[in-house]
Amino acid sequence: MKALVYQGPGEKSWEEKSKPVIIKPTDAVVKILKTTICGTDLHIMKGDLPAVTKGRIIGHEGVGMIEDVGSAVGNFKIGDHVIISCITSCGKCEYCKKGMYSHCEDGGWILGNLIDGTQAEYVRIPHADNSLYLIPDGSDEEALVMLSDILPTGLECGVLNGQVKPGDTIAIVGAGPIGMAALLTSQFYTPAEIIVIDLDSNRLEVAKTFGATHVINSGDGKAVKEVMALTNNKGVDVAIEAVGLPATFELCESIAGAGGHIANIGVHGKSVTLHLETLWSKNITITTRLVDTVTTPMLFKNVQSKKIQPQKLITHHFKLDQILKAYDAFENASKEKTLKVMLTS
Repeated sequence: MKALVYQGPGEKSWEEKSKPVIIKPTDAVVKILKTTICGTDLHIMKGDLPAVTKGRIIGHEGVGMIEDVGSAVGNFKIGDHVIISCITSCGKCEYCKKGMYSHCEDGGWILGNLIDGTQAEYVRIPHADNSLYLIPDGSDEEALVMLSDILPTGLECGVLNGQVKPGDTIAIVGAGPIGMAALLTSQFYTPAEIIVIDLDSNRLEVAKTFGATHVINSGDGKAVKEVMALTNNKGVDVAIEAVGLPATFELCESIAGAGGHIANIGVHGKSVTLHLETLWSKNITITTRLVDTVTTPMLFKNVQSKKIQPQKLITHHFKLDQILKAYDAFENASKEKTLKVMLTS
């Protein structure tokens, strides 16, 4: 089969690899129908995640058709149409029993990280019964790809960890796909104001169409001043970091108001300065989280009922074998006006 292979920082290739096979009775092999590229994949390409080694097939999102199942798989059969979760869950270990699937003792975020992932023609899914979701006939595949990662990540790591409440003023720093997912799902909890901050004017315009009440281009260095002007110098109730850079996290520290929350979503490859000299007295709660995907079933219902329409985040379509071109578009998002790319086999 063909697959996108990480060759070390800054290097990748579309090349021939062995087709995956069943290794354990709980495995399934899935033929990829649609997949996408995540901001985390860009962090991998920069070398920010040293656990990802040269030769790894990356990617952790997608929908597909089951090609083969192990003898212990009970919920799925060959030919089933499925969503692939970015998080693998055994369902039995201490962490899984607590709903912390991201730290599953035999899973967690392993796809495209510690084992080969979904940016390929086929992928092996461990613990298939707990790590796949059946797709009903007639469903919008492109919308459901967004349930692999970005919607549960935006909701769990940003909105729920940030404890967004009715009437809150929230700021989302970063208007990429994850920030947009946080924007969409925050509206379940009816915040009064949603401020979206980014360097990309096009993404900010899109954010307005998805429900942002205010947008701020931080390119002039005046984002903190503008947020304070919007909040009567009080700062925001919730600041959601959706980029993964020192500057964006420190921006969140600067705009969080007394009693506020800073909810980190971004994948950080470099140290960040924690400004306790200004935060210590402000009753600030700082949270981090790797998505557990516990909200996927709820989000699935909302996507199926069209309460949220994440397929609107898709700006570019490519065939799977055009994945190098898709990476170029995603890496140059400002120039290409890219949000989410969709790759179809």
